[in-house]
Amino acid sequence: RPHRTELYEEPPPGCWPIVYSPDYNITFMGLEKLHPFDAGKWGKVINFLKEEKLIADDLIVQAREATDEDLLVVHTRRYLNKLKWSFVVATITEIPPVAFLPNFVVQRRVLKPLRTQTGGTIMAGKLAVDRGWAINVGGGFHHCSSDKGGGFCAYADITLAIKFLFERVQGVSRATIIDLDAHQGNGHERDFMDDPRVYIMDAYNRYIYPGDGFAKRAIKRKVELEWGTEDTEYLQKVHTHVEGALNEFKPDIVVYNAGTDILDGDPLGGLAISPQGIVKRDEVVFRAARSRGIPVLMVTSGGYQRRTARIIADSILNLHGLGLLGKGLGSASEDPMIRDSAKDFSNLSLQ
Repeated sequence: RPHRTELYEEPPPGCWPIVYSPDYNITFMGLEKLHPFDAGKWGKVINFLKEEKLIADDLIVQAREATDEDLLVVHTRRYLNKLKWSFVVATITEIPPVAFLPNFVVQRRVLKPLRTQTGGTIMAGKLAVDRGWAINVGGGFHHCSSDKGGGFCAYADITLAIKFLFERVQGVSRATIIDLDAHQGNGHERDFMDDPRVYIMDAYNRYIYPGDGFAKRAIKRKVELEWGTEDTEYLQKVHTHVEGALNEFKPDIVVYNAGTDILDGDPLGGLAISPQGIVKRDEVVFRAARSRGIPVLMVTSGGYQRRTARIIADSILNLHGLGLLGKGLGSASEDPMIRDSAKDFSNLSLQ
């Protein structure tokens, strides 16, 4: 029963499969500063990539807002109606003063950016299948399920992207979610609890939010980390389990939730990974997927420090410099301008 959706229209030829819109950024009277999240981080990532001459505005895919009809592919009408209450949105986004704003302001200033990021993730799903990879510079709202939001996540973009692919794209019937945000991804876990088409690997700090014991039953590969886990142990575990996951189950798409809240000093993540460790982690995931010819869709998810935007940009530059962002493997390294501008993290060994 597929309906027409704007989100799957072909982008202009020559665009990179990098999805973004200026509408991603949340700004309203400084209230966003009451949450530890940098609500303008997505625009900063794009600005860093422009400065490095990797992309230009006309080369990125403009995200479109997911409509109610799109959202209803996963969400219940009851849940979407609840978002018409400002206090519900205040609870989900963890910004208490939002409760006192008229809902039309909340819709425009808080929920529209999140709906546009959600549209971006859905668009990036088809782009990844077509091009071998795609990055939504936002999204990764992994605490939201079909009928419940939380932890700054109001829409279940990961579930939506996968359901859209299953329903509307030929040849996509199996998906692997690799969730490396510092928090357990309980939203997509609840949504795909009994779905054998979806394999979930989740590595997270076992002591922090959400601690959802029920959702853990959906995780096929659970990597529970201790407070203050550092690079060497972390990268070794990620490498072992990503390889193991992709050997155990052969998906048609990998959805990679690349949260940067694993960064040392993150107020919510409680792990101690260096910026170079994050760049290396993303490289491990892309290498594993691309070497097997599996398309990969990356979303940026959590990351609550001002410096995370620079790290995400550095990671994308590194992936490009290593030739991991190309139709085939190795194609990007032919371009000397980009090879030289990419930061070289290849000397980081995986002990």
